[in-house]
Amino acid sequence: MILRCAIIDDEPLALNLLESYILRTPSLELTGKYSSAIQAMNELKGTKTDLLFLDIQMPELNGLEFSKMADPQMRIIFTTAFDQYAIEGYRVNALDYLLKPISYVDFLQAANKAIQWFSLVSKPEEIESIFVKSDYKLVQIELKKIQYIEGLKDYIKIYITDHPKPILSLMSMKTMEELLPDSQFMRVHRSFIVQKDKIRIIDRGRIVFDKTYVPVSDSYKQAFQAFLDERS
Repeated sequence: MILRCAIIDDEPLALNLLESYILRTPSLELTGKYSSAIQAMNELKGTKTDLLFLDIQMPELNGLEFSKMADPQMRIIFTTAFDQYAIEGYRVNALDYLLKPISYVDFLQAANKAIQWFSLVSKPEEIESIFVKSDYKLVQIELKKIQYIEGLKDYIKIYITDHPKPILSLMSMKTMEELLPDSQFMRVHRSFIVQKDKIRIIDRGRIVFDKTYVPVSDSYKQAFQAFLDERS
């Protein structure tokens, strides 16, 4: 497995060091390096990046703020000189946390953790169903029957074809998104995940399921348009 990586760090020495580490690691491929989160925000959109080495303390937009706006499919390893950010880093679902100065041994351990994570999450593409907790029970749901999923704060609603009511489950959208195979599902909004093959009608930029209109937010429009281009 080869992971496509990018680096964001406002310190030139740290940027160059991480670049050298990536270049000497066979399982990693460098797709870009950026000296600010603002620059990365504009330029990362056009690249397919799996893993981001992200500095936390940066001017204008810091790493923690940027991580909340980044592509949810991209995993993050934080890099910083300040260990007080460790807990905050894990709160935003970072894969790892590297404390500067970063040795190659520490870097390699974090890279291996990322490879293991991507190896594990690639397996759901082979599954046909998932189990979710609903009303104190475990309910099995066939993936092919899911139309879309709606997030409601701490809960999600799973809408299924030929089912009168959605299944309500205490689960975050992020957790649900990681369970679902990318080949079948895509996030189109902070509050919505849809099954690609269930999309039949798009009305003024919104996906129509029966009488429900699912919006496509600005942060997901580019990925959604790319999906449409592939199918047209």
